[in-house]
Amino acid sequence: MRWRMVAVVSLGLNLALIAAWLLRPARPGRPPQHPAGTMAGEAAPGTVRTNVVVRRQFFSWREVESPDYAVYIANLRDIGCPEQTIRDIIIADVNALYSKRLATEVITADQQWWRSEPDAEVLAAAVQKARELDEERRALLTRLLGPNWEARDLTNLARPSRQGIALDGPVLGYLPAETKEAIQEISARSEDRLRAYLEERQQAGLAPDPVELARLRQQTRDELSRVLAPQQLEEFLLRYSQNASNWRALFGQLQFFNPTADEFRAVFRATDNLDQRIELLGPGTDPNTVSARKALEEQRENAIRLALGPKRYEEYRLLQDPLYREAVAAAREAGEPESARKIYLVNLAAAEQLASIQANTNLTAAQKQIEINQLALDQLKATTVATGQELPPEPPQVTTPPRRIYTLRQGDTLPVIALIHGVPVSAIQAANPNVNFSRLKPGDSITIPRSALGPVSTQ
Repeated sequence: MRWRMVAVVSLGLNLALIAAWLLRPARPGRPPQHPAGTMAGEAAPGTVRTNVVVRRQFFSWREVESPDYAVYIANLRDIGCPEQTIRDIIIADVNALYSKRLATEVITADQQWWRSEPDAEVLAAAVQKARELDEERRALLTRLLGPNWEARDLTNLARPSRQGIALDGPVLGYLPAETKEAIQEISARSEDRLRAYLEERQQAGLAPDPVELARLRQQTRDELSRVLAPQQLEEFLLRYSQNASNWRALFGQLQFFNPTADEFRAVFRATDNLDQRIELLGPGTDPNTVSARKALEEQRENAIRLALGPKRYEEYRLLQDPLYREAVAAAREAGEPESARKIYLVNLAAAEQLASIQANTNLTAAQKQIEINQLALDQLKATTVATGQELPPEPPQVTTPPRRIYTLRQGDTLPVIALIHGVPVSAIQAANPNVNFSRLKPGDSITIPRSALGPVSTQ
């Protein structure tokens, strides 16, 4: 509203000055002077008269404003406001109205600061609602100013010099325009400071100092705290602070924790101050710094435990183990999410056995691979049982005759031996790679391989 009041005051002052000049009294003792050849009330040759019409010397903006835009436009015209100025005022006013509606009626992914991944349904609904509001805004301006209003809008289309941050939702969306502007300026200064620092370190060939980065973030917080109430500041930090971003990344890595808004807020409140203090300590390795950092980290872990409660804290801790995340994924895939703990125990036992196999120096590489394959099969069976599913039936075992030793008799030949035992000649040769069959004599022994065929009677 500030620009509008300035425009109105300026317009009012101009009208008042013109009226005062036209209505000023003549100086006493001096009759009005007219150029030669003219009469009073006539214009001098070459003089151009203005079309200014003085309606009232003083007016109040309240008499001009109206909740009905049609009346509002008529009032502006009644005080002699130029048409381009009327268009600028109406366009700016309507844009401000719908900007506020956009900030307060649309639920965006940024407002769901507790989610590590945006909700696809929320994104789709936000796009649809924003489109509907924009169409409604354009229709209103077309009805008020005619179909060519947008081509004439030279001053009120949004043309930001840099991308600002979204200040919408039930808390930030209702902030006054002056406060939003102050926040955008603080955010812009913060980005400039950070960029300048990083460029300076890069030019010097140095890595950024974590402590200095923490100080820069703290400076931004201090500036925000001067323009935002505590609840508003917390909402801003939940959406845009580095600490909140770190929590979203961690919960995303845990995959299955999915904190609620209340849980995320509780954890952030419990750890935010401790995280700031830990960051300001930096990575120092001197005994005092190490001791102070360890004490703060222990306080932080205890604060998380209290914020989440015993059951959710246990789930939070377990999900930091990749084996447990695998167990949860397997249980959900089987449609038995409550069996995750059982599968986790199976995974732990399998991991222990795998480590034992790999550390066994008495096994060859081939033997280790056989043991590992058998372990994978056993783990699969145990997981199947843990999820309440039935194991497939064991395949029937095929009984084959064992290898036999045959002693040659007088008159035996290799084809005859093969016929008697029901195996091919080539199979007998393959089973006796070191035997020269051309030199066999009665009393020599050879190996007869397994065969599913029964032996042929020698009778």
